[in-house]
Amino acid sequence: MIYLSGLVGFLLILTAEARIGNSSQAKYCFETEQCLMFDLICDNDQYEVRRYRSVNWVATEESSFFMGIASMRAFKRLYKYITGANENEQKIEMTAPVLMKVQADKGFWQSGVYTMSFLLPAEYQKNPPKPTDDKVYIQKTPDMKVYVRSYGGWMTGLADSNQAYSLTSDLDSVGAKYKKDFHYAAGYNSPMTWFNRHNEVWFVVEGDPECASSEELGN
Repeated sequence: MIYLSGLVGFLLILTAEARIGNSSQAKYCFETEQCLMFDLICDNDQYEVRRYRSVNWVATEESSFFMGIASMRAFKRLYKYITGANENEQKIEMTAPVLMKVQADKGFWQSGVYTMSFLLPAEYQKNPPKPTDDKVYIQKTPDMKVYVRSYGGWMTGLADSNQAYSLTSDLDSVGAKYKKDFHYAAGYNSPMTWFNRHNEVWFVVEGDPECASSEELGN
């Protein structure tokens, strides 16, 4: 047990550039042992600007008219992967956050493609076990800066849509440049957690981030 703890600690050091660290470093990341860390560039009352390093995730895509239905199907598929549906039949610890990539410009009566991703723990970053389900794959996100809006409660399709719209309104008001064809919905809690839930909306920064003050945002 001591050897295993030391090995995990050593691997966390090796992945310092990827910033996968002890969850105690983030006050809202308290349900898993490892969490995706970030460098805070700036913040105000409406959003933060963060830098995330390039990391490996296990991901799957699901089509649905509703984000909630896509989320349930995709989560079950990825959960099977971390509980042994991989080439080594390895059990992999859950991490946070869980990311859902949400495409823009989807009408209410149009089916959308959602991509859910589980962050791979530090010890699986270099050689992640291959999924046995052909709908599940390993993907690497690039080093990126993101605009982040945090909110509590349950992450529903409507809540995510409202928060994304509110964030884009604030970003547009200060002339911020960001990718508008998609955003990420980030969740940090298990479905069994009822209180102190934490969710986020991420938009990828284009160019230099806009670190507006609360006064510039009209708050």
